[in-house]
Amino acid sequence: MTPKKIDLPIHKHILNRLKEPIAFVNADGLIIGGNCAALALLDLKEWDNQSITSFINFDMIKQHLDTHTLLNLYTQPDKILDVKSVQIDAHTYCIIINELSLQERKAEVKAYISELDRTHIEGMVVLNNTQIIDADETFVHMFGYSLKELKMMDLSELVQNRCAPVQSNPLSNAHKIGTCDLIGVKKDGTTFYAKLNEKTYINGQNGQSTRIALIKDISEQVANEKQIEYMAYYDELTDMPNRNFFIEVLKQTIEEAEKTGEIIAIYFIDLDYFKEINDTHGYAFGDELLRACGNRLKTLLQEGRFIARMGGDEFLLMQRQVDNVKGVSDFAEAIIKEFEKPINIRGYDIYITLSIGISLYPQNGQTATDLIKHADSAMYVIKEKHRNHYNLFDSSISENFKTMLTMENEMRKALREHQFRLHYQPQKSLRSGHIIGMEALLRWEHPVRGMVSPGEFIPLAEKTGLIIQIGDWVIAEACRQNKQWQDEGYKPVIVSVNLSARQFHQKDLVEKIERVLTTTGLEAQYLELEITESMAMSHESYILDTMKRLRELGVHVSIDDFGTGYSSLKYLSLFPITKLKIDKMFINGKQEQNKAIVKSIIHMSHSLNMKVIAEGVETSEQLSFLEKEKCDEMQGFYFSKPLPPKDISNLFDTATLSQSH
Repeated sequence: MTPKKIDLPIHKHILNRLKEPIAFVNADGLIIGGNCAALALLDLKEWDNQSITSFINFDMIKQHLDTHTLLNLYTQPDKILDVKSVQIDAHTYCIIINELSLQERKAEVKAYISELDRTHIEGMVVLNNTQIIDADETFVHMFGYSLKELKMMDLSELVQNRCAPVQSNPLSNAHKIGTCDLIGVKKDGTTFYAKLNEKTYINGQNGQSTRIALIKDISEQVANEKQIEYMAYYDELTDMPNRNFFIEVLKQTIEEAEKTGEIIAIYFIDLDYFKEINDTHGYAFGDELLRACGNRLKTLLQEGRFIARMGGDEFLLMQRQVDNVKGVSDFAEAIIKEFEKPINIRGYDIYITLSIGISLYPQNGQTATDLIKHADSAMYVIKEKHRNHYNLFDSSISENFKTMLTMENEMRKALREHQFRLHYQPQKSLRSGHIIGMEALLRWEHPVRGMVSPGEFIPLAEKTGLIIQIGDWVIAEACRQNKQWQDEGYKPVIVSVNLSARQFHQKDLVEKIERVLTTTGLEAQYLELEITESMAMSHESYILDTMKRLRELGVHVSIDDFGTGYSSLKYLSLFPITKLKIDKMFINGKQEQNKAIVKSIIHMSHSLNMKVIAEGVETSEQLSFLEKEKCDEMQGFYFSKPLPPKDISNLFDTATLSQSH
C-alpha cells in the first residue's frame, strides 16, 4: 500500500541541498520523504514503504522531541547517531540525523560520565555487547594490538575485573552508565591497572546493545594508594611493620586470647646510647644502624612472634602462647645476647646494648594501648638504673609514673599561682667578718603539703624541662629582691644563683640575663651564676664562650661543688671564673686527706687569682681550719641557715648595728 502523498514543509530541491540527513515520518514511523543525505546514511536507494523503526528507536525520539538523543543504528551497530525530532503537526515528524565520529562519541561519553571522573581519559572502545567494534589510537597504543586485531577480539580477552561493574538492564530503553576497576592485559602479557567508564545504548527492537567505554591507565594512582597504605602500616627506614600495624595485630591477638585464655608478652626494646652514636657519627650513620638492628631483630621471628619499629630507637615485639614468667625472662635474655655481637657500619664495629621493658596480657593490661604503655614504663625504669637489662612491669611502676605526672602538673600550677619562694643563705668574709653575699635557694610552699623538699621536685623539673621556666623565675626574683635591699639602704652584696645544665646550654642565656638586669635595675656586678664542675668541663669551647660573654656583661661566674669532678688545671686557667666553691663533703670530712684536698684547692685558686668559698661549715673547728688556710669566704649553718627575705633584712639590720659599735 502506497502512503498518502503529503506535501513536505520544504521544497525537495532545497531539501537535497542540505548536508544534514533529514527524513519526514508519519505518526506510525513510515518514512514519507527525506533528502539524499538521509538515504545515504541509512544505505537506501529510495523511501518506498520504509519505516524509520527499522533503523532507530522511534518511540524514544517521540518521547524526547526537540532534543538531541544518541541512538545506535540497527542495521549498522558500529554507528552511533545523534537524532533530533521536531513535530510538524499531529501526524508528521521531521527527523534530523547525524552520524557521530569516534572523537565526537568520545566527547559525548565524557560529558555523560563527567560526574564520575573529571580527569583525562586515555582510550576509547566501541563494543557490541562485549565484542570490539572500533577503538581510538590511544586505546590501540594502550594494549599494543593493531585496530584490525582488536576488531576480532572480545573485551574479556583484554581485561580482568577487580570489582563488579554497575550492571545495565538489557531490556531498558534508558542509556546506562557503568564504571569498573580493571586489570588490563597488553599484547606482550604485561598488565596495568585501569578504570573503565562506559555508556550503553539499547536497541528497543532487537534487544542488542552498543557500548562505548572510556579506559584510563590508573597504574600510577594505584601505586600511590599502595604507597599510602604501606606508609600507614610500615616503617620506611627499616621496612618493618610500624606502631599502627603492631597495634592492629595486638588488638586481634587480644580478641583471640580472650577466647582461648592464652598469655601474651609485649617487649618494649630501646637501644642504649643511640643518641650519642647519632651525635658522634651523624644521622645517616644512625639510620644505617637502625636498619641493621631491625634486621637482627627479624632473625628472632618465628611463629607466634610479631616485631615492629615503634619509632626513633625503639622497637616492639609481641610473643604469643607464653607459658610462664621464666620463659618470658629467658627470651628477653636471648634478645640481649643476640646484640652482644658487634654490628659493622662503614667499617666501625658498633656494640649495642638494649633496655627491655615487658608487660603481660592479661595481668598488666587488657588493651593494646595499656600493654604498650606499661612495657614502655618498665623499660624506662631499667634504663635509668642499669641498661643492657630487662624489667617486668609491676603496679608500683605505674604508681610511680602517676606520682611523677601529678608532681609535674602541680609544678606547673605552682608557677602559675606563685607557690615558689626563695630563701637566702648569707655568705661571710673570713677576713672582715661582714656579709658579702648570699646564695638564693628555691623552696616550694605547697598549699596542702607544706614545704616540698627541693630534692623531690628539682630532678623532675630537670627531666621535664620545667627547670627552664622555674630557673628564669629564680634569676628574676633574686635580682629583684637584691635590688630592693639596695633601695632600702642596705649595703650592696652579691646574690648567687645556681644554674642547671639545661639552663646554661640555652643559646639565649646571656640575652636573658641582660634583660633581667635591665628590668630589675640591678647592676651586673651584684649577680653571680654558679655552675657545676662537670658542666664547666664539658663542651669546653661553647661553655668558654658563654662564660666570657657573661663576664663581659659584668656578671660573676663561679664553680659550685668543686672537687667532686675531674677538673683540668689547664681549663681552670682558661675559664673566666671568679670563685671556686669547695664542696661540703670535704669540709665535713675529718680525714687528713680531706684537709689536704681543701688546702690544695685554696692555694691553687689563689695562684689563679680566684677567690674560694667553703660551703657546709657547721662547727667552730671547721671555721678555724679555714681561717688558718686563708679561705676567703664561708657559708653554712654555723653562721646562718637559709632564711626568707624578711629574716635576711633583720640580719642586715643586726649586722649594721654591730658594725656601728
